Amino acid sequence: QVQLVESGGGLVQAGGSLRLSCAASGSIFSINAMGWHRQAPGKQRELVAAISTGGTTNYADSVKGRFTIASDAKNTVYLQMNSLKPEDTAVYYCYVIDGFRQKYWGQGTQVTVSS
Repeated sequence: QVQLVESGGGLVQAGGSLRLSCAASGSIFSINAMGWHRQAPGKQRELVAAISTGGTTNYADSVKGRFTIASDAKNTVYLQMNSLKPEDTAVYYCYVIDGFRQKYWGQGTQVTVSS
């Protein structure tokens, strides 16, 4: 069984920064990729950023230049979010794709950006 524990969400003013963390534990057969999605009220869940074990990153156009994704050898993925905007307000979900291409999700963490 795989568990993903997220932390770092909260309330911040526009222009501020937050750093999200997501630690994966349990029976993981290697990790191929990790990343973050977000879902705002009334909207579909969308990819924010992803990183492969080789270090290749991918970002949504709306966050390029403001968000940075990183991971470490302890199966933790981070999302540094700078220059936050009210439209970044959403529940952020981390995910892990293992060697069997199984995708696991975190419980979600709320990010609220006030104007």
